[in-house]
Amino acid sequence: MEKRIQMTRFSSWLCLLATLLVLGGCATPPTPTVSATPAPSEKLSPMNRAQVSSAQVASVALSNDLWERIRKGYAMPNLESDLVDDRTQWYANKPDYLQRMGERSSKYLFHIVEEIEQRKLPLELALLPFIESAFNPQAVSSARATGMWQFMPATGRSFDLKQNAFRDDRRDVLASTRAALDYLERLYKMFGDWHLALAAYNWGEGNVSKAIARNQRAGKPTAYTDLQMPMETRLYVPKFQAMKNIVGKPGQYGVELFAIPNHPYFQTVNLPRDMDVAIAARLAEISVEDFRALNPSANRPVLLAAGTPQILLPWDNAEVFQRNFETTTLSQMASWTAWIAPSTMKVSDAAKRFNMSEAEFRSLNQIPPRMMIRAGSALLVPRTSRMVEDVTPRVADHGTLDLAPEVVAKRAGKGGKGKSGDKGKAHAAGKTEKGKAIQVAKANTGEKRKR
Repeated sequence: MEKRIQMTRFSSWLCLLATLLVLGGCATPPTPTVSATPAPSEKLSPMNRAQVSSAQVASVALSNDLWERIRKGYAMPNLESDLVDDRTQWYANKPDYLQRMGERSSKYLFHIVEEIEQRKLPLELALLPFIESAFNPQAVSSARATGMWQFMPATGRSFDLKQNAFRDDRRDVLASTRAALDYLERLYKMFGDWHLALAAYNWGEGNVSKAIARNQRAGKPTAYTDLQMPMETRLYVPKFQAMKNIVGKPGQYGVELFAIPNHPYFQTVNLPRDMDVAIAARLAEISVEDFRALNPSANRPVLLAAGTPQILLPWDNAEVFQRNFETTTLSQMASWTAWIAPSTMKVSDAAKRFNMSEAEFRSLNQIPPRMMIRAGSALLVPRTSRMVEDVTPRVADHGTLDLAPEVVAKRAGKGGKGKSGDKGKAHAAGKTEKGKAIQVAKANTGEKRKR
């Protein structure tokens, strides 16, 4: 009986609370209630098309244009100057160049935008490779800056971009993008200004810091436009702003951008074993050129699974690769393997060991003329029946090619080598003495004439 009374009181309290909530919520439309557990008499039925398109269902329109997505993410202050106007007009006058850059960027831009959004950075940073490399991951500057984001060797190593005998991560699409965004984030935290951060990305943070310090000592402003810097850096941010202007309002400048859809171009696929680049491309049913465009760090004809455990493939070809790999009848997928030089040797001697010409061996391992191989160097050589195992992680990840100039022995006169060299030295000494005698005779003659 006591329990019944308590339940009755509780029910009354719930009714009162419901009444108050209804009265207090008159300002907003009532929300239809849905019973959590339908009564036995109720029957569940699928929603029809009219119900789905009713006003109660919110429609979300996602743009299929990646350029529009980038525009909406602009967050940097604009730079306005004569140089910006000049560079904007320069790009606008080269529609073919913009189309080529846009087409090249279409393979990488979605991934870059995704990475920038995850870090909550300004989306116009995705345009920076247009200025750095025209979106060419194989680009190499005269100062040896390499890849889509143009990393110098030392800067690349400081951001964990490995550069060894078999790959260069400065060219790698995923690794270089990660490193570039890490670097840009660090520079922005250092200077608190995106224009200065971009200048430091081009010129180096040390140089920008010194330029700021000079202006501070002179009592001058320290904004990007107030600093003394090389012409390349002075043009760098205006060029970036010019690309930002054109992407932001292409119609205003009479430009038609290459159409890039707002979805991934590639996906990662595990590389199960060492494999020739040509075979990987064949299994994916794409050209070697297209394969290298997505895997530009593979600067050798073979991929070493221990160092490159994943490859990038166009979205639809990833499944094709997996299917073909599982059904292939190829017994050997790698024609090449790594060999460690046991001693310092000439390139010709190393080539003979593997029945290769010196020219072929140099080309395969990218060894310049008049250089010899140092002991411990990792080199590519033909895979034989005695070298069937995949390359170990230690060699694939840390193998280096160390070279030294060839030492050319110079002959000392006509004396030749060894003891006969003394003969040459004596002959040279005789010539010297004879020369001295002639000089003395001439001097005496001169003295006579003066007299």
